Amino acid sequence: MNRWKLDTVGLGAALWLFGYLASLLLFFSPFSGTMGWIIAAVFTPVTIAITWWWFRDRVLPLSYYIGVGAVWTVMAVVLDYLFIVQLFGAAYYGPDVFVYYTLTFLIPVGVGLYLRRTRG
Repeated sequence: MNRWKLDTVGLGAALWLFGYLASLLLFFSPFSGTMGWIIAAVFTPVTIAITWWWFRDRVLPLSYYIGVGAVWTVMAVVLDYLFIVQLFGAAYYGPDVFVYYTLTFLIPVGVGLYLRRTRG
């Protein structure tokens, strides 16, 4: 059970925090209008690499990776709402955000599928 918490809440919160801090930096730059797309382009491969590295030595059931993706997505939605929409009063939900939420779910599932095929 502790590993499940670390995989979901621990890693999910860390990845969200990295993206959040990057968005704060970009918010005060000339790229603030496209920061969602910039973060998605930069952090998607980084998140895939970190997720692969995190799970590389374990082959778990696909349902585990689906659970991780679901928890990460719910965390992202709640934390974004609290720390972006509420805190800054931002009009936040554009197409880039929905792509981000979709990727947040699909990355652990995709990594899990890859690990299961190459190691299972």
